[in-house]
Amino acid sequence: MTFDSQPFLAHLTQSPGVYRMVDAQGNTLYVGKARRLKARLASYFRGHLNTKTQAMVGRIADIQVTVTRSEIEALLLEQTLIKELRPPYNILLRDDKSYPFIFVSDRHPYPALEYKRARRRHDDGRYLGPYPSSSAVRESLSLMQKIFRIRNCEDSVFAHRSRPCLQHQIDRCSAPCVGLIDEGDYRRDLDHAVMCLEGRSEQVTAELTEAMESASRSLAFEEAARLRDQIQHLRQLQQRQFVDTEHGDADAFALADREGALCISVLSIRQGRLLGARHHTPENGLDLAADEVLGEFVSQFYLGQGREIPREVITNLPLPDAGIVESALAERAQRRVRLAHKVRGHRSQWLELAITNAQQQLASRLASQSELDRRFDALRDALGLQQPPQRLECFDISHSHGEATVASCVVFDRQGPRKSDYRRFNIEGVAAGDDYGAMQQALMRRFRRLTEGEGVAPDLLLVDGGKGQLNLAREVLGELGLRHVTLLGVAKGTTRKAGLETLFLETVDQNLNLTPSSPALHLIQHVRDEAHRFAITGHRQRRDKTRRSSALEGIAGIGPKRRRELLRFFGGLQGVKQASQEELARVPGISATLAETIHQALHG
Repeated sequence: MTFDSQPFLAHLTQSPGVYRMVDAQGNTLYVGKARRLKARLASYFRGHLNTKTQAMVGRIADIQVTVTRSEIEALLLEQTLIKELRPPYNILLRDDKSYPFIFVSDRHPYPALEYKRARRRHDDGRYLGPYPSSSAVRESLSLMQKIFRIRNCEDSVFAHRSRPCLQHQIDRCSAPCVGLIDEGDYRRDLDHAVMCLEGRSEQVTAELTEAMESASRSLAFEEAARLRDQIQHLRQLQQRQFVDTEHGDADAFALADREGALCISVLSIRQGRLLGARHHTPENGLDLAADEVLGEFVSQFYLGQGREIPREVITNLPLPDAGIVESALAERAQRRVRLAHKVRGHRSQWLELAITNAQQQLASRLASQSELDRRFDALRDALGLQQPPQRLECFDISHSHGEATVASCVVFDRQGPRKSDYRRFNIEGVAAGDDYGAMQQALMRRFRRLTEGEGVAPDLLLVDGGKGQLNLAREVLGELGLRHVTLLGVAKGTTRKAGLETLFLETVDQNLNLTPSSPALHLIQHVRDEAHRFAITGHRQRRDKTRRSSALEGIAGIGPKRRRELLRFFGGLQGVKQASQEELARVPGISATLAETIHQALHG
């Protein structure tokens, strides 16, 4: 069976990660990494491929992806999977047993930063790393030479120099070989470089920041700009990569559920390194709560399958009877096992990554053509139609106490979300908080075009709301002469829990009763949730555009002092925008919660 790439790519993330191409027998054909998964995988299905790549693509039956937080983590995971699986279409190197390191000797008065492929037990010095690739090592060495002017020559060359070399002339070396820098100053620069490579560069960056501000006060703007660039380079270099921390022996479980489907992703971390992810889609025949499903899954994963039990099991939900499960795991492993769901530091990052992977896998599953066909067929039967509806539209309203009201219209067809037909309507001239008036305006603006011969009419129109919104939609369609469009009102249940919605077909007196496990209800929920998401996103964009006078002003909790600290720490606004949430939290006075607020405000 030919792999259908279109629905797969439509819901694939642009995040970095690793992909694994699998044939019909379940054998791995190829493992690759990508800065942007969607863009990279889409390139395999656009044509213009060489013969061997076409042959591989022709054998693909499935593509499995693991989302990572950075390209470096993707590279490390890719190498791990290639070693384990040895796919036939990957380049398999004989000598791929080690990661490269940077070595600093203790024996030389002016040590160089050296590239090493493997550790040696009897070397007198320190190893920094490992690094994911030789290019990463060489890039780091080049950066250290540029910032701290550390020598890169062989000891034999150093011993026989009588005058400075070209590296000194281009300001890449302080020329210790001819005594242009004393041993103490050179050792200080070397220590700063080592601190930066280890991620302990706060003291170094503080000194650079003071120097930058001093240069600025002295009107030496060119020097200040150079120091600013150094700060930004250092921030990029010292990003904390939690997949290779030399600490940590854990499995991270994350359950994602939506529209009646669920996915559980399991990330395995050993000695601080991410070894890979596995994704499971168990059936929830008894309609158990999410935490109960996850609790049963964890118990069966270890106790029923005889798998290796790590020292720590992390879950994104608190498990029922967690104490009993923890004791059973400890007894089986014959040592202490920690079961936790509230974690911080590296463990919280592992858990966030597991959650991201579970959500991505679930989105891919929901987008699969066979699942969509099943849901559309179930909706046809529920509505008593001869053919499944070909086009569904859903409207929703979003605002904050009447501010920046936005209406959304999302469109689904037999291929899933048809995002090119999505529309947002900025609501004007309606009283603040008047959802009925906002819905009437959006419906009139959308369907008036049909009466003018523009656009395509839906087979089924979903209105997120109760009886009032349904009656309003019926009046608008009747006024425009569009009585052939089937109407379905979706009212939230008393507890607002998914599966307890009340559905009104055509009129408020005609209820449509669907069980929580009905594929038809899952499709309706999917469309409704997408309309809700699209409306909220549009509302926030409109609200923030009016509130924000600058990139940092207007962010709750950011006053002049914290704004100044952010700009000093990252060397300017561009550095703040490029910083991750974890890096923002390292600024004095910025908590993890405030860092999340800043990151969301700057990136939407």
